[in-house]
Amino acid sequence: MAGRFANIGFGFGERAVFATDPARSRGRLKDEPESPTRTPFQRDRDRIVHSTAFRRLKHKTQVFFSHEGDHYRTRLTHTIEVAQIARALARAFRLDDDLAEAIALVHDFGHTPFGHTGEDVLDELMADHGGFDHNAQALRVVTLLERRYAEFDGLNLSWETLEGLVKHNGPLVDRATGATLDGKTLPRAIAAYVASHDLQIDRHASLEAQVAAIADDIAYNTHDIDDGLRAGLLTFEMLAEAPLAGETLALVDTRYPGLDEARRAHETTRRVMTAMVEDVIGQTGASLDRIAPGSVEDVHDAGETIVRFSDDMAAREAGLKRFLFGRLYRHEAVMRVRAQAEDVVRDLYRKFMQTPTLMGREWAEDVGRMDEPELAIRVADYIAGMTDTFALDEHRRLFDRTPELR
Repeated sequence: MAGRFANIGFGFGERAVFATDPARSRGRLKDEPESPTRTPFQRDRDRIVHSTAFRRLKHKTQVFFSHEGDHYRTRLTHTIEVAQIARALARAFRLDDDLAEAIALVHDFGHTPFGHTGEDVLDELMADHGGFDHNAQALRVVTLLERRYAEFDGLNLSWETLEGLVKHNGPLVDRATGATLDGKTLPRAIAAYVASHDLQIDRHASLEAQVAAIADDIAYNTHDIDDGLRAGLLTFEMLAEAPLAGETLALVDTRYPGLDEARRAHETTRRVMTAMVEDVIGQTGASLDRIAPGSVEDVHDAGETIVRFSDDMAAREAGLKRFLFGRLYRHEAVMRVRAQAEDVVRDLYRKFMQTPTLMGREWAEDVGRMDEPELAIRVADYIAGMTDTFALDEHRRLFDRTPELR
């Protein structure tokens, strides 16, 4: 293709010059022999899929708790949807789709039980010990807490996958001053890790990481509409008022009058997803033509996020998020269950801090020699790794009354 959108390839032809080349990977913290059959990024993807943390995503909440129905998204199904979109976008720009998929598959490893509810409570409880951040926790999981291999802790992922995990949403610190870009303290786990393995947190991530990040936004915007309608917390009348989704619903109703609710919902959400994906492809293709990066290093030094929505779509997508926040995430029924889940996490944290030997097996090892900050980190690691169901089981084991989260 020549001229506008010349960098769109839809998976055909050779890898783009600005793509991450697995043959030039910066390697792993612990050197390993190369595989004769898989690239470094394929090995990363496979290690992620076979990890314990990946399996746990099956029973971790997205918005609706797992007992509420088999058809609602969990962290696992959300992750699979993100990976599918990320691969599609990566192929559109002739990127390394294995790396994009690996980053998409690992991006939620640090999430607690009960979705953002658990994260918020742990962040509050850990305020005196560096707080809690799910992105930093994901780094701890893949570099320390997964213990499956004989020669190292964690998964020993490649530099490029770790870089994408840590900064897929953009640089964390200002290149000139070293100050954090969000005004907060750099998460403890990230600061500790990059001190020994520099992930260049003052530069932009690869395009593979950037497509994984925007795929996350696209996936949860669309599937939360679907789940909200399925749960009866959103109605089509409400959806008609939502930016992007409302106009899409109107088009569906015009083309398919009298469509049953399940098909009406699916036709609407899939068109919303398609509109966002196509917008990203168009906008990003134009940005690549303008910036003309000649290498992955040019992407790192571009000074801007290249993979993004157009200004018009960004405004509509932000409006859709505001709609979902007000109508779904802060719905009375969701907030009631969220309050109950907060109590479960708070109870578990306080109980384990008071009597750490109550934690499971190896988690209780050496706790008698720990000071309070070390113990708090151990307890947070233990709770963050729990599924919703295990957290409730632990609460029932330790307390006389456990909420039903309904």
